Amino acid sequence: MTARLAVFGNPVEHSRSPLIHEAFGKQAGIDLHYEKVLVNDGDFEREASEFMKLGIGFNITVPFKSAAWQFVDHCSDKAAQAQAVNTIFRDSRGILTGDNTDGEGLVRDLVCNLGWEIESKHLLVLGGGGAVSGVLGDLLEAGPSSIDLLNRTHEKATILAQRFGDPRLRSIEKNSLAAGYDLIINGTSAGLSGEVVDLPAHIVGDQTCCYDMIYGDSTTSFNHWCLKQASCQVSDGLGMLVEQAGLAFRIWFGIDVNTTRVIKLLREQL
Repeated sequence: MTARLAVFGNPVEHSRSPLIHEAFGKQAGIDLHYEKVLVNDGDFEREASEFMKLGIGFNITVPFKSAAWQFVDHCSDKAAQAQAVNTIFRDSRGILTGDNTDGEGLVRDLVCNLGWEIESKHLLVLGGGGAVSGVLGDLLEAGPSSIDLLNRTHEKATILAQRFGDPRLRSIEKNSLAAGYDLIINGTSAGLSGEVVDLPAHIVGDQTCCYDMIYGDSTTSFNHWCLKQASCQVSDGLGMLVEQAGLAFRIWFGIDVNTTRVIKLLREQL
């Protein structure tokens, strides 16, 4: 029987999740159909309930990760801390369950694919929305010395930092940013709108690694700005997209897949 899967979001037409999971399905010898579901505001619960009558699970992208967290009957500790769910499935008891694979997907891309270090490093994370809340827990587990959190609304970043209750994580004002962070992660959507980066140049040094969680067929505006400040290393978030999808695939089917092959496939198609 064909396994029915989907990604819920708005917008969702641009999503490469169907291509990724169909590639995983071929690797694993699983017959699956993965669709894109455009969800209107206020319709998430109805659409999700209807889909799960026949579907085995689905992914969630912006802006419904918080709604997905509220929708499920049970969720992982990671998703509860993030207050965001990106993968829904029924557990062995048939209970509607949510998990969040974003953070582990990001760390896998940073450490395994890019060879960048997190342990004992000083990090700067930009943003305070669902994209950031979903990755902070895994970043902290990776053992950094510190994570500075900068958001346009300082109060929102402070509330988010307090939720994790880790002294290494603190919200910070722009005028207090340090020089030459080891790793800077952009979790804002500014690059999608072509918004100009408004940050002090000293945060980027020649040894800084700069990561934009969005991706595209050319260097993102954030990474372009970083390269203008110093001879740093940069990467977009395509690897994170594939890694978090691989973790979701394992949740649904109990099978580990080759993500490197799929990252290469997507790069060739951008």
